[in-house]
Amino acid sequence: MNIQSPHSLARASAPSGSAACLLHIKEEERNREHFKTDHLLANLKGRTISSGLVTTASQGAQFFLNLAYIMVVARLLVPQDFGLVAMVTTIMGFLRIFQDAGLSTATVQRQEITHVQVSNLFWVNVVVGGAITVLIAASAPAIAWFFREPRLVRITLVLSLTFVLASSAVQHIALLNRQMRFKVIAVIDIVSMFVGYLIGIGMAVSGYGYWALVGTSVTQVTIKLILTWSVSRWRPRLPSRDSQTWHLLRFGANITAGTLMYSLARGADSLLVGRFFGPAAVGLYSRGSILLIRPMERFLTPINAVLVPALSRLQGQHERYRRSFLQVFEAIALVSFLFAGLFLALSYPITLAVLGPKWNAAAVIFAAFTVVALSSPLTTASTWLFASQGRGKDWVLTSSTVSAVTLCSFLVGLPFGPAGVAISYSASCVLIELPFIYYIAGRQGPVSRKDLWTGCLRHLPAWGVVCGTVWLARTFALDFSPWIQLLLCSPVGLLAAAAYIAISTPSRRVAANLFSVMRDLKNARAASVG
Repeated sequence: MNIQSPHSLARASAPSGSAACLLHIKEEERNREHFKTDHLLANLKGRTISSGLVTTASQGAQFFLNLAYIMVVARLLVPQDFGLVAMVTTIMGFLRIFQDAGLSTATVQRQEITHVQVSNLFWVNVVVGGAITVLIAASAPAIAWFFREPRLVRITLVLSLTFVLASSAVQHIALLNRQMRFKVIAVIDIVSMFVGYLIGIGMAVSGYGYWALVGTSVTQVTIKLILTWSVSRWRPRLPSRDSQTWHLLRFGANITAGTLMYSLARGADSLLVGRFFGPAAVGLYSRGSILLIRPMERFLTPINAVLVPALSRLQGQHERYRRSFLQVFEAIALVSFLFAGLFLALSYPITLAVLGPKWNAAAVIFAAFTVVALSSPLTTASTWLFASQGRGKDWVLTSSTVSAVTLCSFLVGLPFGPAGVAISYSASCVLIELPFIYYIAGRQGPVSRKDLWTGCLRHLPAWGVVCGTVWLARTFALDFSPWIQLLLCSPVGLLAAAAYIAISTPSRRVAANLFSVMRDLKNARAASVG
């Protein structure tokens, strides 16, 4: 008996004029390859480890690129140039979440997803991004009026284009994340950043002032869009009615609502500082905060990119889920505490070494944000439980409460200037926001509140040991230049960290787990070569 394949039956039953139908079938088969994740489960640990290493290396490269860029442009431009651009990006930051609309998380988290669904999500992203571009452009005169700075009109018009450009690559990047293709993502991120920074530095050297910062942003987004579409073979189809898409949109809406509330509150600091103290003050504030916020983002981004897809694949295996999360969570706690203590003790020389002597007033702001570094990585890690478990409503509740606390902390600190805002915010992060997030995140799912508190507090002494040791060492080097202080005191801090890990059983176990991960990665590489 001659048994025909489904493809043969389709060709036999199709009319002679059905070439378009056959082409559509082939396109569906080709696109279906972008949504499969079953092959990841066979060696999920190995893929997670190797993906983590790739993404960490990528973030490390981006961190040093960003550091070099900041050191160069901070010496070519003045605080007012940074303040002008920061005023616009603060307003845009309130709406930045809409370029994603939570739909990339929906694509990554979903166990099964179709070409039609992702295509619909793509068009939603593009339409929303285009609408935000028009809204921001139309609001340019109002933004200039609010800050009493007419130069902001043209800056706003140009930067508004970044919304629709970034939105057009959201689903392509989400599909690459879903299949854990982090090497490709790393290349895209590094190349787009490098080209953008080259353009920005060239414009700064040529005397374009604040337009150099604008050129950097627009170039980065444009290059990233071009590279993403060039590398990804997935192409969206036209929008179509698909009832299952609404489930993804609802999940994305919850993520967007929660993130929007937090973004509105979190961006209010620069908004208030710019309104009441002017562009120079917001320039100092933004540089002082970014010196620490950017490294934290570079530290957490690779873990988030790898862990959320991995945990999403483990939703039905509770004990494995809990064990995997807590291993990463405790490692984040230990590393965060060690470096937060180091940065607090060296806040003044770090600020002057990176930004230069004219940024002296930013040192206090940077020091305040080192306290934020005690809690922010841990609260961010806790929200991964919401994303990987599909707990959109809990994310909305958490974001609304944290947003209210954040905004109140800015208002409390505002009468004391930019430094007062930073200090008040850092206190609220540690004393209010962290306990609340632990309470919500641990009330459901495999990871309990006790797990979160235990994984955090058992490593807290590391912060005091490193900070106290480096602070004492720096008292003997106050007469030296900032770079010499860093060269002398940083090794002291690292030695203190190593000594603490050696005598602390919980921290020693975390370090052993990290070495085990590196060994597994080495074995996986050897096996692949063999």
